[in-house]
Amino acid sequence: MSVEKRIRALIEEKIEDRPDLFIVDIKIVNNKSVIILLDGDEGIGIHDCATVSRHVGFHLEEENLFDKEYNLEVGSPGLDVPLTLSRQLQKNIGRLLEIKLTDGKKTEGNLISANEQEIVINEQVKEKGKKAKQAERIINRSEIAEMKVGVSFK
Repeated sequence: MSVEKRIRALIEEKIEDRPDLFIVDIKIVNNKSVIILLDGDEGIGIHDCATVSRHVGFHLEEENLFDKEYNLEVGSPGLDVPLTLSRQLQKNIGRLLEIKLTDGKKTEGNLISANEQEIVINEQVKEKGKKAKQAERIINRSEIAEMKVGVSFK
């Protein structure tokens, strides 16, 4: 079993009684840094991250999965981390998304709905010489290169 699979199993073991929590990403960088990103349907607290960190850290040491010093980070994804899971999209319905499409174009809009195949946003459409208006737009997930929660200062 690979180290990443073992770490995933350890996390799942620790959060199995918390169906609201889920794994966003696990990264092992240069075999000396483990980064675990967790989230929850209603967000995730520092206590949950600390509990997972202690559990995973204990077992990594106990099972001697790294032969030298390593760094373990457990946290929640910030605004700079792209949304990749449908579950993340569900918790961000109503929020502004910044979307990069596979053709290089960019768009943004408030997320109305999402499923495995597509997302629906309320996009601001600007026509030359006219006032901008809101329009619903359906975007196929295969056309999306990256999605992030946008920051609005309104």
